[in-house]
Parts: sequence; C-alpha cells; structure tokens
Amino acid sequence: MDAGAQRSSDGAFTVADARREGRSRRWVDRRGLDRPFHGVRAEPRRLEPLAHPAAEERAAIIEAALRFGIRMNFRGCFSHTTAALLWDLPLPFLSDTRIHVSTPGRAPRAAGTVGHQVRPDLVRIVPHPRFGVPVSDPATTWAVLAPMIGAYDLVAVGDAIVRAPRVAGPFGYLLRPPLADLDDLRRAAEAGRRLGATALREALARIRPGVASRTETWARLLLVDAGLPEPVTDHEVYGPSGDFLGCVDLAYPEVRIAIEYEGDQHRTNGSQWQRDLEKHERLTDAGWRVIRVARTQLFHHPLPYIDRVAAALRARR
Repeated sequence: MDAGAQRSSDGAFTVADARREGRSRRWVDRRGLDRPFHGVRAEPRRLEPLAHPAAEERAAIIEAALRFGIRMNFRGCFSHTTAALLWDLPLPFLSDTRIHVSTPGRAPRAAGTVGHQVRPDLVRIVPHPRFGVPVSDPATTWAVLAPMIGAYDLVAVGDAIVRAPRVAGPFGYLLRPPLADLDDLRRAAEAGRRLGATALREALARIRPGVASRTETWARLLLVDAGLPEPVTDHEVYGPSGDFLGCVDLAYPEVRIAIEYEGDQHRTNGSQWQRDLEKHERLTDAGWRVIRVARTQLFHHPLPYIDRVAAALRARR
C-alpha cells in the first residue's frame, strides 16, 4: 500500500483507502480478514491472555479503538470510558465495551460504538501522545464520566489524573508530570452545563495527589465516610536517625499507623513480596502499626477494615 494510507498500529486499513490505491473489491473482501467496523479490514490478531479480566477488557477496547480510529471523522474524538482507558485511568469493570466517539456534529452511528454529539466548548480534543488518535483531554474525560461511574470511582479517576508518579525516598524523583491539575479539572467541570455537575463538584473536593490506584482511593474514602480522620496519602517514613524506612499508601503519621493495600502483584511477584516484608518489618521495629487490606475487604466487606483502623486509632490516642 501507499505510505500515505491511514493504518492502525496492527495494519488495519479502510476499504476506501485500499480502493483508492487500486486494490480490488475482491482483495479487500477476501476471507480471513477481520471486519471490526463497517469499512475497516484487519489481519486477525490474537491478544495475549492477561492476568486479570479487567486488563483483558482494557486491552480489547483499546485495540478496537485504534482500529476504529482510521475511519474517525476529522472533527471527532474518542471520549468517555474509551478515552479513560486510552489515558490509562482506573475504571470499574465495564458492562458495555462499545467504543465511545464524540463529535460536534451529528452523533456518529456505527455498530460497536456509542456516538455522542457534544458542544465544542465542552470538550478539548488532543492527539494521544502514545497512540496518536484524537481523544478528549484528561480533564474533559473526567468531566464526562460523571453520569457513568459511581462517586468513589469519579474521585479515583481524578486522583489518577492529578498524580505525578514518582520514586520515593531521599533521592526520589518524578517519573512524569501529572496529566492535569485540580484547576484543569475545575475548569472542565465548570465549562458549561454538564450531566452530573453536582457529582463533579463533590468529587473535586475529595481528590488528592499521591494516590497510586483506585483501591487506595476507596481505602481512603471508606474511612472518611465512616467518620474517621482522613489519612495522609503517599507518606514517606523516616527513622529517628533520618534513615528512609519506606513509603506507605495511607498514614496517620502523628500516631504512627500505616495502611497498605495488598494487590495480587504483591502476592505473586516474589521480589515485590520480599520488599514489602522488609519494609513492614522496618516500620514495625520503628513503632508503626501496619494495617494491610485486600481487594475483597474494600469492595465487598469493608466494615472489618474500617473497624480495624478505628480500633488502632483508639489504642494509639
């Protein structure tokens, strides 16, 4: 094919491009090609199985978006949950895996997609820095998610957007700047009449920097909504002599209580498991109480977790 033909990362192409370059109808309709969307063809590609169903869902939606991107209207962009996944923002497991596409004109209609007609002043479109496709910027993406996800998850997406990933410690450094800051989120929320405006205002007040995951957001908000003091996020702990003991997810520094989320990777990754053990031993030796919490406790049975933290606070005050 001509070098100017538009292709997705896996070599998908539009029928229109192929025909303009002289390919026959029989060639573009040959057996064995995937037809992910009307007017799009692609060589079959099997995605590698991933450890968690949510990761597989995310990979499949991104793959579909990149294939649809080659036939995107020039004024359109990926938006809503599709944009959130492209920005690697944390979402709950999705019941609807169709691709979300927004345009200031008539809402696009195509099998496998959800079309949205949006006012130009309510969406800022940028090229995605990794994938190159047009996408709503992170702040706009957060704002349009308000009617689609719950209150805790809306905060979790905001937490992820304002976070600047870093290496902790006395010689720590930033890995990248945040995708946006609180002022960007506020401007997006107040840009005009939006669905879920009240939820956006409430979420803005609860977003914090330094939160590394959706589960950490839930761990923090569960405590606050139970009437407990709000813990500090991403807290570095140093010993009496100034030696770095570790960085903890959530902390009550004044009473030396640390809360650590234990995800599957902490259990299945041997080196991670060893680092966690050593860190928790250092903290315990320095007089810290370490409370560890897992996914099931946060999302299905949170009361014992809240009670453990409450009891630890009472014992140390």
